[in-house]
Amino acid sequence: QVQLVESGGGLVQAGGSLRLSCAASGRMFWLYGMGWFRQAPGNEREFVGAISGSGGSTHYVDSVKGRVTISRDNAKNTVYLQMNSLNPEDTAVYYCAAALESGTFYLSSNAYEYNYWGQGTQVTVSS
Repeated sequence: QVQLVESGGGLVQAGGSLRLSCAASGRMFWLYGMGWFRQAPGNEREFVGAISGSGGSTHYVDSVKGRVTISRDNAKNTVYLQMNSLNPEDTAVYYCAAALESGTFYLSSNAYEYNYWGQGTQVTVSS
């Protein structure tokens, strides 16, 4: 069982930066691939990016490439989402998610493949 808690959200002006954190409880965190998703009001949950259990591989949705970096510190059971050059379209609740890596799960962009979710943290970008 893995419990995830996001933090670091808030209000930021357009062009600014935020770093979100996702702290995980449980054992063998390095076995879990981690994903970040976001959901704006009235929209479906959207994939932002994912990182492998080792941290050696990442995958991002095209709309955030070059502005977003996902990293992890397995010694601290924490994954990070660094977001730069934020714009109002980035306003959403951001969620981290986890799933055990396997032959059928690796850097997935599909929300239904993730077993564990945090409660979300609000990011609001003002123009």
